[in-house]
Amino acid sequence: MVTQVRGSDPYHEGELAVQERAGAGDMARRIGRGLRADIPPGAAAFLREQRFAVLGWPEATGDGARAPRMWASPLSGEPGFLAVASPRAVSVRADLVAGDPLEASGLPGDGVDVGMVVMDLAARRRLRVNGVARGEGPGAFEIRTRQLYGNCPKYIQARELVPRRGAPAAPPASSSRLDDAQARWITAADTFFIATRHPEAGADASHRGGRPGFVRVADDGRALSWPDYPGNNMYQTLGNIAVDGSAGLLFIDFDSGSTLQLAGSARIEWEPERRIELRIERVVEIARGLPLRWRFIDRSPFNP
Repeated sequence: MVTQVRGSDPYHEGELAVQERAGAGDMARRIGRGLRADIPPGAAAFLREQRFAVLGWPEATGDGARAPRMWASPLSGEPGFLAVASPRAVSVRADLVAGDPLEASGLPGDGVDVGMVVMDLAARRRLRVNGVARGEGPGAFEIRTRQLYGNCPKYIQARELVPRRGAPAAPPASSSRLDDAQARWITAADTFFIATRHPEAGADASHRGGRPGFVRVADDGRALSWPDYPGNNMYQTLGNIAVDGSAGLLFIDFDSGSTLQLAGSARIEWEPERRIELRIERVVEIARGLPLRWRFIDRSPFNP
């Protein structure tokens, strides 16, 4: 979610509606008073140390009548690939996965709304960076920040980076539905990343985690769903979905570096439990594409 902080209320209409329905309006307003666009020293130091992030970005459609398709794409590099360029700008010099829709699109270009979540899985730390991109070349851009803030460690499974190993990346495989192997991958996953957007307020990238099996895949491979666990009470992701259902998901095989990206249309189911369903429009799988590997440490103590 990307909004200018407006006094004590930084939220757009979708976030406000979801907060009220979830009974979190008062808490969200208290948290919102602390949101800022400036990058504090602690956040700057965290950014410089990281090697992994996920970017949420909109694919240009060329058709103003249709909402842009959202994607969640992995970014990686040596420490320093993320840096503070100014008090309200983050510089990105990332390695892109060959065949990722982001690499193929040439985005993000100037003026494109993006959201980024920067992850230290071993420390269970994450930082959200939302703003407007200024492109400088493949994998090189700045994000002019509108909001930057840390999230709680809930539902992050602890994993530590290990030296890269294995065969080179395979060419991307694309389809409009999940095959059986991809469905098994997703139902065994304990982590994924999600990108959403608001037409005026901008883009956002976030993290979701739980026990293996918390994501369910429809029998026909054309949809999946997951429960919405209690989080920071701001409901940026759900607020965006309430207004604009465009969403992109990223699943990572942390052992092999393979990536599975889904793009489609999401909606909120409120009863009998709050869940999100994604109807899939496009699937992109890249075997061994991400040049990072992780070793599992333990599961989050917050997992239901």
